[in-house]
Amino acid sequence: MLAALGEFDLDPCAPIGRPWDIAKKHYTIEDEGLHKEWEGRVFCNPPYGKETQKWLDKCADYGNAIGLVFARTETRMFFSSVWEKADAIFFIKGRLSFYTVEGEKGGTAGAPSVLVAYGKENAEYLKKMKIAGCYVDLSERVITDKKQ
Repeated sequence: MLAALGEFDLDPCAPIGRPWDIAKKHYTIEDEGLHKEWEGRVFCNPPYGKETQKWLDKCADYGNAIGLVFARTETRMFFSSVWEKADAIFFIKGRLSFYTVEGEKGGTAGAPSVLVAYGKENAEYLKKMKIAGCYVDLSERVITDKKQ
């Protein structure tokens, strides 16, 4: 899947031990990538939980990133950091598999995943991907606050 997304300059959320490199440059938890200067095209698979929104907001502010998060489309975080700020999303069909630091296939994710594009160029990468899923262009989104 990652090869279909093109080349990345930075992975600010890289694991300390990883089976392969995702980008030319990596920040791990020891580097505190959220607080560092970002450069080039970014791939961001943020820590899941309360910190996820901070990472996606930085992706949006930076404007040249693809994020990978759970497709929890009903959450406040998804509304404020994805629906309101992203250029496009790609819902991945099925569940992603994890890999061990040795590069061996492990278990699957606990929820469906979505790729989130910040920037028009990144939206084009998602649109042209050749993996199973559904691309959604968010350029003409309409979001309401109306309660039913």
